[in-house]
Amino acid sequence: MNTEPTHSARDVALIVNTFQKPRHLALVLASIAAQTGVDGRFEVIISDDGSTDGTAALVHDFAAQASFPVRFTSQPHDGFRLARTRNAGARLTESDYLLFLDGDCILPRDHVAAYLERRRPGRALLGYCARLPEDTSARLNTTTIASTDLAALAPASERQLLAKRFRKAWWHAALRHPSKPRLAGGNCGMWRRDFEAVNGCDERFVGWGQEDDDLGLRLRAAGVRLESILDRTWSLHVWHPVDTSATPRWRDGVNVPYFLRRGRLKRCRHGLLDRSAHDLTWGLPADATETPLGRDVLTLLADAPQAAAGEPCEVEIVLQPGRDRFERKAECRLLLIEGDNKIEGNAKPSLRRRADQIHELEAGTADPLAQLARILASCG
Repeated sequence: MNTEPTHSARDVALIVNTFQKPRHLALVLASIAAQTGVDGRFEVIISDDGSTDGTAALVHDFAAQASFPVRFTSQPHDGFRLARTRNAGARLTESDYLLFLDGDCILPRDHVAAYLERRRPGRALLGYCARLPEDTSARLNTTTIASTDLAALAPASERQLLAKRFRKAWWHAALRHPSKPRLAGGNCGMWRRDFEAVNGCDERFVGWGQEDDDLGLRLRAAGVRLESILDRTWSLHVWHPVDTSATPRWRDGVNVPYFLRRGRLKRCRHGLLDRSAHDLTWGLPADATETPLGRDVLTLLADAPQAAAGEPCEVEIVLQPGRDRFERKAECRLLLIEGDNKIEGNAKPSLRRRADQIHELEAGTADPLAQLARILASCG
C-alpha cells in the first residue's frame, strides 16, 4: 500500500520503519510533530513491514492533521526484512538528506534541527537511543509528548552509556578506524547521494541483525566518514518485549555468516536496485580463451562492463586451470576452479589465500553455463 500526496522535496526526509507497534508509532509521530526550528524543512515517510493491525489507519489519520508531507508504504510481511523496509521508504522521497528512525524511538524536540545543523558533505551522522524503563514507557501518551522534556526521561545510567559511546566514537573516528564507530540504523542521517552511491541497504539481509553494520562498512568504502552526534541529541526507546528473532549474542544471528563474508561490494547486488552480473565491472583473466571454463565466462559476461588489464574493477576473476594471478585492485577476488583441477597447480594455495570467494565447479554437469551463471549472480 502506498499513500502519496502532492510531492515536494524538502531538506530532510524522516524515514520511520515500523511493524505491528501502532502505539509506539503514534508516540513517535507525536514527537515528530513537536519538532522545533524546522518548519517547512522536512517530510515523513512511514515504511511498514506488513503490519496487519491499525498501522495504516493510524498513519492516514496523522497525515490528515500534519502540517508537513506524510507518505506511507507497506509490503507483505515475509520475515524480518528491515533492509528492504528502509529502501522502500527511501524510494518515496527526493529530499537531499535522509534521517532513518525506528518506529519505537521518540525524538526530543530539537532532534531534527540538530541533524540539519551538524550535517556536512561526505559525512554520515550516527545517533543512538536511551532505553526507557517499562513504567516510564507506559506513562507516555500522545497528548503530552509536545509538553514533555523527553531527553530528561532518560535514566542516568543510560546517559552515562551514551556519553561513553560518544567518547569511543570520537576516538575511533580520530584514528580513522576501518569499521568503528558502527552505524545504528534506527537513528542515523546521511546524504541521499551517499546512500544511492552504495545502492542503499542490502536486501539479502533477512532476519534480525547486521544490515546496519554492512551499510556502515559500504559507506566507508565509498569515502563517507561516520561521526557520532550523541554529544548533541539522541532518541528514546519506548519499552517493548524483545523481538523473538533477536539473539542474545550478535554472533549467533542468522545473518552473521553472510555479513562476515569476504569480497563485500561497495554497491550491493540487491538494494535500491537489483544489479545483475551485467551491471558489475569485471576484471577478466587474459588467458580466459584458453580453457572451456574461461570461454564460458567470456560468453556470460560478453555484454558486461570490463576493466582494462591492470585497471581496478568490482570483481576480478582468476581461473584454474590458468596462468593468471590476482594482480589488480578489486572489491571481490573470485577464484573459479574447474573439475579435476581442484587439487592441481603449485600456485593454488597462494591463489586461495588471496581469493575472497572460491567456487569449485562440478565436472560433467548437464548445463555448465547455468552452474556458472548462478555463481556469477551470487558473488559479492
